[in-house]
Amino acid sequence: MASILDEYEDSLSRSAVLQPGCPSVGIPHSGYVNAQLEKEVPIFTKQRIDFTPSERITSLVVSCNQLCMSLGKDTLLRIDLGKANEPNHVELGRKDDAKVHKMFLDHTGSHLLIALSSTEVLYVNRNGQKVRPLARWKGQLVESVGWNKALGTESGTGPILVGTAQGQIFEAELSASEGGLFGPAPDLYFRPLYVLNEEGGPAPVCSLEAERGPDGRGFVIATTRQRLFQFIGRAAEGAEAQGFAGLFAAYADHPPPFREFPSSLGYSELAFYTPKLRSAPRAFAWMMGDGVLYGALDCGRPDSLLSEERVWEYPEGVGPGASPPLAIVLTQFHFLLLLADRVEAVCTLTGQVVLRDHFLEKFGPLKHMVKDSSTGHLWAYTERAVFRYHVQREARDVWRTYLDMNRFDLAKEYCRERPDCLDTVLAREADFCFRQRRYLESARCYALTQSYFEEIALKFLEARQEEALAEFLQRKLAGLKPAERTQATLLTTWLTELYLSRLGALQGDPEALNLYRETRERFRSFLSSPRHKEWLFASRASIHELLASHGDTEHMVYFAVIMQDYERVVAYHCQHEAYEEALAVLARHRDPQLFYKFSPILIRHIPRQLVDAWIELGSRLDARQLIPALVNYSQGGETQQVSQAIRYMEFCVNVLGETEQAIHNYLLSLYARGQPASLLAYLEQAGASPHRVHYDLKYALRLCAEHGHHRACVHVYKVLELYEEAVDLALQVDVDLAKQCADLPEDDEELRKKLWLKIARHVVQEEEDVQTAMACLASCPLLKIEDVLPFFPDFVTIDHFKEAICSSLKAYNHHIQELQREMEEATASAQRIRRDLQELRGRYGTVEPQDKCATCDFPLLNRPFYLFLCGHMFHADCLLQAVRPGLPAYKQARLEELQRKLGAAPAPTKGSARTKEAEGGAAMAGPSREQLKADLDELVAAECVYCGELMIRSIDRPFIDPQRYEEEHLSWL
Repeated sequence: MASILDEYEDSLSRSAVLQPGCPSVGIPHSGYVNAQLEKEVPIFTKQRIDFTPSERITSLVVSCNQLCMSLGKDTLLRIDLGKANEPNHVELGRKDDAKVHKMFLDHTGSHLLIALSSTEVLYVNRNGQKVRPLARWKGQLVESVGWNKALGTESGTGPILVGTAQGQIFEAELSASEGGLFGPAPDLYFRPLYVLNEEGGPAPVCSLEAERGPDGRGFVIATTRQRLFQFIGRAAEGAEAQGFAGLFAAYADHPPPFREFPSSLGYSELAFYTPKLRSAPRAFAWMMGDGVLYGALDCGRPDSLLSEERVWEYPEGVGPGASPPLAIVLTQFHFLLLLADRVEAVCTLTGQVVLRDHFLEKFGPLKHMVKDSSTGHLWAYTERAVFRYHVQREARDVWRTYLDMNRFDLAKEYCRERPDCLDTVLAREADFCFRQRRYLESARCYALTQSYFEEIALKFLEARQEEALAEFLQRKLAGLKPAERTQATLLTTWLTELYLSRLGALQGDPEALNLYRETRERFRSFLSSPRHKEWLFASRASIHELLASHGDTEHMVYFAVIMQDYERVVAYHCQHEAYEEALAVLARHRDPQLFYKFSPILIRHIPRQLVDAWIELGSRLDARQLIPALVNYSQGGETQQVSQAIRYMEFCVNVLGETEQAIHNYLLSLYARGQPASLLAYLEQAGASPHRVHYDLKYALRLCAEHGHHRACVHVYKVLELYEEAVDLALQVDVDLAKQCADLPEDDEELRKKLWLKIARHVVQEEEDVQTAMACLASCPLLKIEDVLPFFPDFVTIDHFKEAICSSLKAYNHHIQELQREMEEATASAQRIRRDLQELRGRYGTVEPQDKCATCDFPLLNRPFYLFLCGHMFHADCLLQAVRPGLPAYKQARLEELQRKLGAAPAPTKGSARTKEAEGGAAMAGPSREQLKADLDELVAAECVYCGELMIRSIDRPFIDPQRYEEEHLSWL
């Protein structure tokens, strides 16, 4: 047999194109070029399958890419469309004359039911080859099956519904498990639930659809020849919760709601459209005698699932008694009717027939048409041929239909990815809203289109709809690109003018107070909108001019705050003498530059509050830039003015730790003028080191001298180390202060003596107080009685100096005795040193043959060595290597030089005469070999490398040389 579904016969293939509504050529519109570059693919494309059946096809079903067809009366052909070249033939094993009445395949493509005309039903599972009869179903001619899409799996169907030709609805469940000879039957149970009646008696159940809504409710739609029944409810709690018994039990006492039409075909068929597998259906189509009833399915409605119902009446020549429709399938926007010789597609939006696809007579009459919900493909067949319809881009032109119906939301939804079509829809919606006088909605739509800006603006101006115009401008502004600065400036300026004009017109009307407030809020929202911030900032100068021209100072301040133009806000408050408000703005935004600019104005009116603000900002302000404001303010000389300046300068010095000389100098000047008592305390706190004070010493000296602050001048002299000037000035103030100054030059005894002599002369000559002079003599040990005597007048008797002379003589005597004791101690110390030297000359050490070098641990006597008093012994070369890294650079250079000279010096020769001659020649040429060795020993063997200072200095040296650390680290890995 030829391969199925691999190739299509081009000579027999035909295409049907669906073009609902308008033609598919784009509508030209401003802003888009709408050229159709390639031929559009037809929506419905028919293809004949390259397949010639061995027997006539009696039934065909497709689901989940699984195709099953019955051939003749005893053959079942199963095809996995993903593996079309591997068909599977199954023999039904029927020996009687029973024919296949109908076949039913579930949504998973796993469970196949074959209803025979002999009222028997066979079950075949996709994973098995065995055809199994359903014993419990025998005696029922099955007309329809309602599969359970919520609970059905490949291993079991879950509770399903079965409709029979006798009008009965049964509940059943099938299992795919196969046992042995006595294994379980596939039909787990089969029980009746309900009987459908029509015109006083039972009627065949032509279609059954069972679904579960998103809220957990279940619903069943069943059709007979003339009626469509709805069963809606929730399943009962307990063991029957998953079944349908509880749903049908609610209609035991009263019939369910139904729709009835008088005409009859003798059968009917129901089709659902489900967007995705296992989701709730969205639409339905019922093929019955009077036509096709179609509409939407709304699972949330309590009374009826059907909504937006319409009836498409059969055209002439189609229907009961003429050419009755055989089957119906439903797609997203069309339903397709199968007639004996053709397929007709009807648009569910307009009710127009958009496709009539005729079949060749050689294929024979059409039998049925089915849809595979998982792939969306449509299948039609005759007794000798199979056809497949592909549905491609069904919704591409639906937007035009919705547009003609003025259903703009749906039209936009279906052309969202096509900007040119979306622009057309928006323009049509905007025009529609404008004609309906819904100007704001119209403005919002116009703003999204590519229509000419001037044309739209003039339309609103002519209609005197300033509010709608503002909405249009505002939305246009939000859609501008960053590069369109000119357009943004124009739009922001125009919007501002519109709002200001509107506010000006409403402000004087007391009846429009609420409207005024609403407009003001919208204006402020526009000014503060983050989307427009960039454009408003770029146009802030022109907007400020507009606000000023309208005299709207309130919004001038508001806009300046939004644009963070605080300088303009503060200047406005200062112009209106609202200094506290200006300071509040400064304190809230903490901009140092604004403080520097407006402090000269604010300090004249609110000095205390301004200084508080300065202090609160702390180090964020540069005090040097505030000094001009303080200088201008404090020139008045009032105590309050000076005190505020001092308060801030003290904060800078004491809290912030300012070291700028200008700040300290200014604080000194304020102290000198306003608080002299604090001047000396500040100078003393600053210290007496000239390198650590932060004020200018010469400026401080001149300032203190001008204002007559002598004690402060004395302190400055002391810091300048001008002790003579300090003592001279201190003698004019206080002798005790002069004494303090005289003791300051501790390292210069001559100067100290000179300063004390000045004090003594002053006391003797100016105050003529002998007792005080004697007290000065006692205060300074450098002064002697003979130094002071020349200052006394001639009439002073010796009695005045008796005690001083005696004290001086005693001091001299005590000093002589001290010198004698020190001389005796020095003589004894010299004798001890001589004795120790004599003892050292006789000290020696013993080296045993087994002694080893402390560094290399080899025998010591093999090479020249050093022996230290501590007991450590080293080879000469080992000691040199150990000592070299710890020596300073200059000593290492000296060591290398000595080694070089020692290597170049001639070796000593035998014989006294030759030795003396050699030593004499070496003396003429340079240091002798012995001298070089002595110098080398002084460098290398001055101390033990383990017990001396060298070891102590190496305590912070790493054990591994940093330059060799990486090499050493790798050697350990």
